[in-house]
Amino acid sequence: MSGKVVITEVGLRDGLQNQPNPVSTQQKLAMADALIQAGITHIEATSFVHPKWVPQMADAADVMAGFAAQQRQNLNISVFVPNMKGYQLAKLSGANSVGVVVATTDSFNLKNMNMTTDEAATVCEQVIEQAKIDGIQTRAYIAGSCVCPYEGKMPIEVTLNLAERMIATGADEISIADTVGGGNPQQIIDILTPLIQQYGPDRFSLHLHDTRGQALAMAWAGLTLGIRRFDSSIGGLGGCPFAPGASGNVATEDLVYMLEEAGFNTGIQLDKLKIAIEVAAQATGQSLGGSIYRWMLSQEKRQQHKASTEPRCL
Repeated sequence: MSGKVVITEVGLRDGLQNQPNPVSTQQKLAMADALIQAGITHIEATSFVHPKWVPQMADAADVMAGFAAQQRQNLNISVFVPNMKGYQLAKLSGANSVGVVVATTDSFNLKNMNMTTDEAATVCEQVIEQAKIDGIQTRAYIAGSCVCPYEGKMPIEVTLNLAERMIATGADEISIADTVGGGNPQQIIDILTPLIQQYGPDRFSLHLHDTRGQALAMAWAGLTLGIRRFDSSIGGLGGCPFAPGASGNVATEDLVYMLEEAGFNTGIQLDKLKIAIEVAAQATGQSLGGSIYRWMLSQEKRQQHKASTEPRCL
């Protein structure tokens, strides 16, 4: 296996939305700049949700204005929208792409969106249809694709039916989201195989959380089926305010390392991702970093120790 893999960095939205410490607009833009310098070309920048529910996203318009002011080329900026009002704000902000979400159960949708599953799916359809008219790309997240935080493991048919409903409406991309990180590689194979057989792999992406340490294995399962689009979050930032038990998204640096070592091309530089992790850690006041970040730190210390103990000529 080889070829180009597209990574969408979701740290600025999914990564920050449940952070307890306020992160300023300038700090968010500094994070974005560090990520772009590392080679990230697809960023989910923010969410046009009511600030009462997700205070960290209250500056969505300002964040998007910051991106617009930079006038960067070859950068795909997407935003999350919960409804038509959010979509209109996203459109005004200049977003290239919008994301909508429907969860697999009424319990999850009521907690997340204050709607039933059918109501949430209908809102997604309305946004997708309007976006098609406006020439804006759409991604539809199927949240809780593997496990619902309230009802447990999901029957595959539930996820398949929602994915097919979003495809029928015209969604450009379907993101199979293991929102609480409770899934496993076999579930990914079972969900994606019939979808890929019918629609091909290019329409699908994986959005994985690493709560139980399965995210990279699940990503690899997707790769074997032809999936070449993944979401990840710098330093493993993430979680969902309305999904108890959800920890961070799969760390961007871990995913990039695995892909590059396996012969795939992400276009992302690992050493510069390290800088982005440190910018994000400073902005959030959190200790961040996946396994590869910790390994990189250990290698630095090893080199420093080696340099300090080498004999010197007098």
